[in-house]
This record gives sequence, structure tokens and C-alpha cells, in this order.
Amino acid sequence: MSWFQKQFTLPSRARGSYLITDTVVKELPEIRNYKVGLLTLFIQHTSCALSLNENYDPTVRIDMSNALDRIAPKDKVGNLYKHNDEGDDDMPAHIKSALIGASVTIPISNGRLATGTWQGIWYLEFRDSLHSRRVVATIQGETA
Repeated sequence: MSWFQKQFTLPSRARGSYLITDTVVKELPEIRNYKVGLLTLFIQHTSCALSLNENYDPTVRIDMSNALDRIAPKDKVGNLYKHNDEGDDDMPAHIKSALIGASVTIPISNGRLATGTWQGIWYLEFRDSLHSRRVVATIQGETA
């Protein structure tokens, strides 16, 4: 059994849902060294999230961002939330992060991520302004 851990930074993005599977694979060539294992990705921030979802049609990511905005809207008037230290998108970002989650775990099989045909790794940014986000990647498994 082998463990490996590495931190990397995602490209700066503003509000939206982004497919990052290729970025993860590029940042983690070590995946190729594992015959069987698990990759856990953990984003070190409270106003964004990681998810596994549709990897083909980009309108799914647009629809997801819009749906989450309806669930946790901005507080332009100041009546919905008490916490608004960083603006009207601050507390909604924390709510969305709690709903989606800060981590994903993906199986590794024969040196490749064992995602389904239509699955990809998403980075969901919930703040309006550009943010750079750190991800901790941990691999546990049997090396080849």
C-alpha cells in the first residue's frame, strides 16, 4: 500500500462551474503509477466546491450555476443573511459550498481515473471576482 500527496493551484476563475479533469490529470502524473487506488481531491476554501458530474455538454455547468443561484441567491438588500463580510455573494457562496462539498474521491484503475463515460471533475466557484484555489490531492493504493 502506498500513499502520495501533493498540492496544486487551479487557474483563477470567477463565478461558474468548470470542468477540470484534464487539469487534475496534468497536475498528477503520479496517477499512472497506481494499479488500483483512490484519488481524493480536497479544495482548501469555503466559498467554492468540487463535484463529479456531466463532462460533455457545457450547458449542464451553466444550468448548475444558475440553479445554485436560485437556491442561495445574493443578498443585495441585506435581509437574507447576517454574514456579508466580503459582499453580497459571501454567504451564498458558503451555503453552496456546504451543499456541494469540498472534496471528491475517484477510483484509480490501471493508472487511470475510473470515472464513468459522462463523468468529469468540476470546480465550482461561487464568488463573483477571480479567485485562485488550492487543492490537496491524496492518492492511496497499490503501485504498479
